Amino acid sequence: MHTVATAFFLFLLLVPAASVAEHQNGAPFSAYAGKNHPMNVYWGDTHIHTRLSLDAGTSGKSLGPEEAYRFAKGEEIELAGGLRAKLHRPLDFLVVSDHAEYLGIAPKVLAADPELLATKGGRRWYEGATGSDPRWSGVMWVAPAAFRGEQILPLDQARRLVRSAWELQAKTADAHNEPGVFTALIGFEWSSAPGYNLHRNVILRDGASRATQVLPFSALDSLRPEDLWSYLENYERRTGGKALAIPHNSNLSNGAMFALTDSEGKPIDARYAETRARWEPLLEVTQTKGDSETHPLLSPDDGFADFDRWDYGSSAGPKEDWMLKHEYARSALMLGLDLETKAGANPYQFGLIGSTDAHTALPVADEDNWWGVGTLPGEGRANELFFRWKDLTVRSSKLAAAGYAAVWATENTREALFDAMQRREVYATTGSRMVVRFFGGWQFAEADAQRPHLALAGYEGGVPMGGHLPPRPKDALASTFLVSALKNPEGANLDRIQIIKGWRDADGQLHERVHDVALGGGRSVGAEGKAPLVGNTVDVAKATFTNTIGAGQLATVWTDPDFDAAEPAFYYARVIEIPTPRWTAYEVARFGDPVPEDTPMTLQERAYTSPIWYTPAR
Repeated sequence: MHTVATAFFLFLLLVPAASVAEHQNGAPFSAYAGKNHPMNVYWGDTHIHTRLSLDAGTSGKSLGPEEAYRFAKGEEIELAGGLRAKLHRPLDFLVVSDHAEYLGIAPKVLAADPELLATKGGRRWYEGATGSDPRWSGVMWVAPAAFRGEQILPLDQARRLVRSAWELQAKTADAHNEPGVFTALIGFEWSSAPGYNLHRNVILRDGASRATQVLPFSALDSLRPEDLWSYLENYERRTGGKALAIPHNSNLSNGAMFALTDSEGKPIDARYAETRARWEPLLEVTQTKGDSETHPLLSPDDGFADFDRWDYGSSAGPKEDWMLKHEYARSALMLGLDLETKAGANPYQFGLIGSTDAHTALPVADEDNWWGVGTLPGEGRANELFFRWKDLTVRSSKLAAAGYAAVWATENTREALFDAMQRREVYATTGSRMVVRFFGGWQFAEADAQRPHLALAGYEGGVPMGGHLPPRPKDALASTFLVSALKNPEGANLDRIQIIKGWRDADGQLHERVHDVALGGGRSVGAEGKAPLVGNTVDVAKATFTNTIGAGQLATVWTDPDFDAAEPAFYYARVIEIPTPRWTAYEVARFGDPVPEDTPMTLQERAYTSPIWYTPAR
């Protein structure tokens, strides 16, 4: 005790009196105590369906919200036929986003609820769902009709049943929400599909007491996104809560997700742009039904553009080339730059996340532990019919084991996670839990990439992913970016870090360029600006790989060599892993199931950060 007291006395002599006084008065004593920057990344899924969804529930293979939360927390869950499922690592948060259309009614249909059978629509639904092929005969009639806004059940009856399910769902989320440990965010999916996909996932910052003051907004209420935004505004005004919406699966929108007109065909104006940017700060860029970052026809010079593509049309017609730039994230970000110049605001200023869209209630995106969208392992699912519409046939082998949402937040709570999403300090991965940081500024130096507290250098010298570059200092010649990536500790090494730039030149032309800024395995960019391939260690027959190539960690500072202070631009980082086995390879190795000839058996997992924008001074 004497030694401790003496040491403390000497400490007081060495510390300036003002510092001690400040500490005693409650001011920060440590240099770091006042820094409340997000230092933790939290992993989750904002798009999971349970048996309360009209399609998942009718398939008969989905579990409920209770099981979804337990599984996300790391519990082992028993499935049909005695199968048991468990995540490699628990998630930090989950949004159960069941379809708002006829929420919770599907289980009642399968149970032959007398009240439903007494209606014409309920009887037809029941007969289809319990027929010889319940996955398709019931689902393929009900879901498209509901998503087109068609009334299947009497409206009063449907609303009463939906309210009951909504209150159960919100109550279940509250029961599983453990601030600081696990976050259960309340949400739902608005599934507007007037012949093409305009779906949005709605996320609330609030608990059940606020959420249940309203009913979920569905396609039966309106097919127009503008009306959804009005609903969100009314929700906040009525309850005092907060809400946001996340468009998803834009690659199936037949050019409608990022159009240049509103729902009435009028050119986008400032009011529309500002409203959309206000309510839709994020985009789900990757999920089971393909990747929506970019497309080879849009980005012919991008060697990684051809990834998990879904070039399928919709009931409104086949996919045409003109639609592509209105469906993919990178082209939409460029369209946003153009619209900001012409309309005075940018409607497509969104951050990027991934999520699964699984309909099994199991939020998992691991290739070697994938529990599918609506079918389970060991059932020959790669060959199974996933979707059929007129002449279009899609088999389950086309599905991707993707993706996850990564959120940089100060703590694992509803409030902190929601706020991080709203400010776009988030990134997407196709399933791998690699840790990625991305900052933009004007004076980052290469030494910043080697600092032990790299993130502090990023926050002190610039803005994080999702932000806008601050005003350019007079002595700054070009924008600089600090980026780092750490491999998934249970996964593959890193191939490279890339920075993708999009910009609008003085003539109004839109451009993009992919820069390799950090390479694993001792490689360097060649004279033509191209990086050599990292190699491939995958043994497809055994579904194995080795981490003998690539790097465990990459970090660098990059300066834009083509910076022009007069040109608006955006930048985001893309991190690529070395090749690894795809879920189809694991399926073949485990069960010997055949797969269609054109089925990919390897992939390179990736992460996409939210962009950082530059706007010229006006």
